[in-house]
Amino acid sequence: MKVLVACEFSGVVREAFRSKGHDAWSCDLLPADDKSEFHYQCEVYKPLEAFHWDLMIAHPPCTHLAVSGARWFKNKIMEQKEAIKFFLSLTHENIEKIAIENPISIMSAKYRKPDQIIQPWQFGHGETKATCLWLKNLPLLKPTNIVEGREARIHKMPPSKDRAKLRSITYQGIADAMANQWG
Repeated sequence: MKVLVACEFSGVVREAFRSKGHDAWSCDLLPADDKSEFHYQCEVYKPLEAFHWDLMIAHPPCTHLAVSGARWFKNKIMEQKEAIKFFLSLTHENIEKIAIENPISIMSAKYRKPDQIIQPWQFGHGETKATCLWLKNLPLLKPTNIVEGREARIHKMPPSKDRAKLRSITYQGIADAMANQWG
């Protein structure tokens, strides 16, 4: 299967699919953390226009969408409009299977309620981080390894220049579940 992981610089989801034999590629404005040759450093529209994809898993930036930042919404109206427009454009791609991932956000009101909300602790990580999935022609992800512990490590992460980047990396257990169940 030809898989595009949109807005991913870490390669975690891409490599989970590649390990299962899929032709998986990531795409982000940032370079690949793992320096993989299977990464497009460009706007996602370029590989979307250039190739046919069977599955797209998209992680659009949540900075202007996540309700955790609602107190700043009034100061970034234009940025939020652009973020909504980008998110919605991904939903309209002519790809048979699509998963769009984002935290609890305004997209529940601006688009529709997510098909599923998952937590890292359902996939082997003793942490909380509610993650919404909007799905097209894909089944709900089934938990693979429910573990004890409900630490809000991501939420409590101290300010740093890499904070946003670190918060956006997909947990390995979730990436593996996507590859096993959707691949």
